[in-house]
Amino acid sequence: MPEVTLKELIEAGVHFGSRAANWDPKMKPYIHSKKGGIHIINLRETLKGIFRSCAFLESIAASGKKVLFVGTKRQAADIIRQEASRADSFFVVHRWLGGCLTNMDTMRKRVTRLNELEQLVESGSIENFSKKMISSLTRERKKVFRNFEGIRKMDKIPGAIVLIDPKQEHIALAEAMKLDIPVIAVVDTDSNPDPVDFVIPANDDSQLAIQTVISKLADSIIEGSKKAGSKAAVAARAAGVSAAAAEKKGEMDVPTNLSQMGAFTMSDD
Repeated sequence: MPEVTLKELIEAGVHFGSRAANWDPKMKPYIHSKKGGIHIINLRETLKGIFRSCAFLESIAASGKKVLFVGTKRQAADIIRQEASRADSFFVVHRWLGGCLTNMDTMRKRVTRLNELEQLVESGSIENFSKKMISSLTRERKKVFRNFEGIRKMDKIPGAIVLIDPKQEHIALAEAMKLDIPVIAVVDTDSNPDPVDFVIPANDDSQLAIQTVISKLADSIIEGSKKAGSKAAVAARAAGVSAAAAEKKGEMDVPTNLSQMGAFTMSDD
């Protein structure tokens, strides 16, 4: 499991929440205090969220399932593309198209169209069309590629979804809930955490904060992928282990050395 320290989170500004005037009351358990009209996130809860999410994602990857990262905010897009690619995972960074999960047949048709357009370019056949048609086909190819860049190889439902800002990605969240796909989300103090299975309370507007959290999740997926062929992974698949269910029942443990890492140095008062 990736190493995470309180100092690292503080230096990345993970603890800075949204303006207190815009807060969602359901985030109260994750808030430490308020300073200068800004809510300060309790990093004890952030560390718990990261550890639990990393353990779950590692088990998902070890079982051979893929993870889908979603982050269409300007601050998150490049980070999501980079980290998801590094972890050999799917990603959406431009715009979530309704039905990406609930209507995958239509999505696959658009990906097939993208393949056809790219084949036209690679083979040089596109030069047989008029200039106007070439311009139209080129624009179509760019648009479809932008929308399906990170999910063109996704031919089945992912084992889990990682979101940046569930309020921004509410359509993706709704589709995941409908299909009962576990959701891990970076949740700021202005969002509702209730629909999320694994809440990571953190600043979702800072690139450094997003990079710090998402890189840990990607590291866990990479570690889990290395175990995909191990006996432990085979046994886990056979037993139908569900880390999401364990989390909801409160059965998933936080590492015993959490307090030694500085997670409990912040009081709740």
